[in-house]
Amino acid sequence: MPDPTGGGNAPGHRPDEVLDCLGQRCPLPVIALARRLPELPVGAVIRVLADDPAAAVDIPAWCRMRSQEFLGAAPGPAYDVRRTH
Repeated sequence: MPDPTGGGNAPGHRPDEVLDCLGQRCPLPVIALARRLPELPVGAVIRVLADDPAAAVDIPAWCRMRSQEFLGAAPGPAYDVRRTH
């Protein structure tokens, strides 16, 4: 079955959850990520679907500030983040 999220940044990689923020302007995707990530178990990967070009900068910056692991961009456009703590 094809991956409905458009695949991952590593072969066989599937996110634990997909957060659909398509059509939202930044910082809304980052705010949604900040709200949802603490509800997931440590080690979980969330994929944020975000088509605002600012998300490419804002999501990695948020991960650095919050000490979360930014795994990279995925087709979509999408961004994968792993909860580290």
